[in-house]
Amino acid sequence: MAFAGRSNVGKSSAINRITGQKSLARTSKTPGRTQQIIFFSLTDYQRLVDLPGYGFAKAPLTVKQQWQRQVEYYLQHRQSLQGLMLLIDSRHPLMESDWQMLHWCQTVNMPVHILLTKADKFSYGKGQAILQQVRQRLTAFSVAVSVQLFSATKTIGIDTARQRLTQWLTFSDHDSSKS
Repeated sequence: MAFAGRSNVGKSSAINRITGQKSLARTSKTPGRTQQIIFFSLTDYQRLVDLPGYGFAKAPLTVKQQWQRQVEYYLQHRQSLQGLMLLIDSRHPLMESDWQMLHWCQTVNMPVHILLTKADKFSYGKGQAILQQVRQRLTAFSVAVSVQLFSATKTIGIDTARQRLTQWLTFSDHDSSKS
């Protein structure tokens, strides 16, 4: 199970909240701190993967391009990958780089669960409107795409994200021969 998203979207915080481990993934205020593909072993057959963020990272263009090549290679060749948890800032939903990731997932038939992060920045009604708008824009995708509101800070959507993670990891546990 991999986590992907733009820099500064809250991937590390989400990983920590969803797994219930305060410091499994290292968090930082500086965008682009995750500069490698990082694996977290939960069991012998269950791993979470934190992919380098794309977008706002404070790094030279050549380094960002190297990250992109690493991520593309990993996503194309990792047979045991059961799904992608794509984190998108709910204040700036579905930017071009997010669409690129979604189109890639569709190409390889990779299921995607979108966490619209920083949902605590809005009222409930505004958050629901954003969620509906994003769902509407995703209706054309043939790959399994689900979406939810999420906030690591206010623990919005933690249980739903955990359920999705458990579904994917349970499936991969039964199919451990694919590693």
